[in-house]
Amino acid sequence: MPDALHEWIVLRQDAVVRVAGLISLALVGYMALVFGRFLVYWAGSRHAFRHNRPAEPGDPAVLQWHLVIPCRDEEAVVTQTLDGLRGSAPEAHLWVIDDDSEDATRELVLAAAARDPRVHLVQRRRPHARIGKGAALNAAYREISAWLPEGTDRSRVVIGVVDADGQLDPGTLAQVCNAKALGRPDTGAVQIGVRMRNADDELPLPGRGRAANALARALVRMQDVEFQANNAGMQLLRRRTGSVGLGGNGQFVRLTALDSLTAEEGRAGRPWPERALLEDYESGVDLRLAGWRLTHVTEAQVSQEGLISLRRFLTQRTRWAQGNMQCLRYTGRVLRSPHYTVSGKAEVLYTFLQPVVCVLLVLLLPLSLGITGAGLVLFPAETAEFQLRFGPLMLLAFVLAALPMVLWGFAYRRLVHADRSRLTGLLWGVLVWLYAYHLFVVAARATARMLLGRNGWAKTRRNARLALRHPRAARPTGSHPEPVRRRPGLGPDRRADRGDRRAGRGRRGPDRAAGRPGPLDSLIGLLHLVRQVSVPDRDLSCR
Repeated sequence: MPDALHEWIVLRQDAVVRVAGLISLALVGYMALVFGRFLVYWAGSRHAFRHNRPAEPGDPAVLQWHLVIPCRDEEAVVTQTLDGLRGSAPEAHLWVIDDDSEDATRELVLAAAARDPRVHLVQRRRPHARIGKGAALNAAYREISAWLPEGTDRSRVVIGVVDADGQLDPGTLAQVCNAKALGRPDTGAVQIGVRMRNADDELPLPGRGRAANALARALVRMQDVEFQANNAGMQLLRRRTGSVGLGGNGQFVRLTALDSLTAEEGRAGRPWPERALLEDYESGVDLRLAGWRLTHVTEAQVSQEGLISLRRFLTQRTRWAQGNMQCLRYTGRVLRSPHYTVSGKAEVLYTFLQPVVCVLLVLLLPLSLGITGAGLVLFPAETAEFQLRFGPLMLLAFVLAALPMVLWGFAYRRLVHADRSRLTGLLWGVLVWLYAYHLFVVAARATARMLLGRNGWAKTRRNARLALRHPRAARPTGSHPEPVRRRPGLGPDRRADRGDRRAGRGRRGPDRAAGRPGPLDSLIGLLHLVRQVSVPDRDLSCR
């Protein structure tokens, strides 16, 4: 440091210390506020999770069911999905939206429709296709409305949304129409639980090294804990506050509720928001603002594949975070709405602001480190005294922030894997705590995308497409061989392929012997996860 600057600081030591103290106090106050709101929200979610009481199933025959499956290049999974949905929901019509696929999705659906008159194809072509999931769902809404006979009681018609790799639990429709859900005429929509069906796969990346498979197993397990424990508690809390959120997989909406949204100016035939990154959550907010009741059903679940590629996972979650930020435009309407309770408004604002809070913490961290570093250089005695006085409080706050996440690991073990040891539950909890830090990464990336004006929609690639590129990969039971017909001149996205290869990069070696992964495997996956997060993402741009 130049002597003149050092002399200037020493002469004004009292003022510098006072300003640095005020900045530090503001930082501590902000972090205390963030931790406080988090602990209150967690306590409410945890209480709702522990005191949830299941409802008796209803009679699905009293309603007419239409399941909508948006598809784009889903030849690897669409036939298996249709077969599974027909088994779990035999009374439902299945509407597959082909969003101008470049593979054999359309041909596979037409073949299924030839065998089953309750399978229907909704064909979309560019330039009207590939502009977002909301636009695809709106196309299905119009097709179903036109298909229904004149005079149909639309209040007894339900449209369910299932991902192209989704599978419903047997008895799902009975649970969705129970007396606390669509059995109530004022209920406009129901969201069911979600789980990762590949959470127990021993070799998610056959032919890859041990580290790559450990990473993939840890990543899928954390997604399963997130949905079955964290998100379930959050939705049960929202059920109490009247602010349940709808997801892109496993939502069921009464047709008259969708009709009420199309009555708004400029939304004829378009109940779902188009070109929105979170069309599912936004549609739930729209329904609540229109006065409909929304609820969450834990007694039924839809299973989907957890992502095994860290790159694709971060891309997906960045889109979610950016969509969350886009929802901030609803703030004024929510605060003025008579249909939201005070607690419901508080919960919605918590959700809207979550990415913003993460971004501010990311920005404040270097400022805090800079103040501490400058203090150690310029005023070592005063800084050391400050650290000794407030260091234990900071450590306590750190522990308080980590402990709730760790407890979700134990809750998940009791709920899903009671056969596993408490040590495993503790390990899962620690991994959940570390896994939660991805929120800061994706929030920062989402902010950068918004500042750059990049608001496009990106489709998350399926694991099946990754597995089909590796000849050593074992084909799951009941799956179908990859069709070889493709349109001339069209091929896979090579940039995404490179991203998939990087995300699963690991030392080549013999396949791990079958057996339950131990703590060492999870630790290896964690270390690999930290390394992968540091790899810059060149494939985030939306097509």
